[in-house]
Amino acid sequence: MSNVKSIICPSLLSCDLARLADDAKEMLRMGADYLHMDLMDGHFVPNLSFGPPVIASLHKACPEAYLDCHLMVSEPYKWVQPLKEAGASCLTFHLESELPENDPNAMIRMIRDAGMHVGMVIKPGTPVETLFPYVDKLDMVLIMTVEPGFSGQKFMPEMMPKVKTLREKYPSLNIQVDGGLSPSTIEEAASSGANVVVAASAIFGSDDRQGVINTLRETVDKHLQK
Repeated sequence: MSNVKSIICPSLLSCDLARLADDAKEMLRMGADYLHMDLMDGHFVPNLSFGPPVIASLHKACPEAYLDCHLMVSEPYKWVQPLKEAGASCLTFHLESELPENDPNAMIRMIRDAGMHVGMVIKPGTPVETLFPYVDKLDMVLIMTVEPGFSGQKFMPEMMPKVKTLREKYPSLNIQVDGGLSPSTIEEAASSGANVVVAASAIFGSDDRQGVINTLRETVDKHLQK
């Protein structure tokens, strides 16, 4: 696939939060491309997690890291400026969230004007076709393979037709998958066309974190070469 490469994104939601920077640096040493940060407000999803102060601290500790921020928040437009100042690299917002002017294009422009990359994400119940009007303005699309909000959920293979549809329609698109990705589920995701892989408990819960990262990358690379 032209211009598409494997991108592995350990999700720090599952790391030891008391040593967030240490775990982040370990992931970078092990070849992680992005550090995936789940920002939750307790409204859009029931959980609370990271906010701009954590992103700022992580950026200070790992200034070279690409901070891939998934906004599971009700009003993502209120987070753009604080996250820009914190050092975020990419903001991925939910199509289902409350958007400025009720227009995803306005949100895309706001993030782009702040100098960050832009991703758009949909929940499992949202049809993939809702993304089509915006794809050409995005750096990445995220297909959730669990209901957003908590780490450790089971991978939903029934989401793979969405990935296949996107890959067939947009051969050069960065397609991210998030939720339940592990060495036992990556084959299905990679064969469907996903090239950007978020993994949380599969990495941080393993005694061989390097081995998990390597397996995820090798599996994606295998299918990209077909």
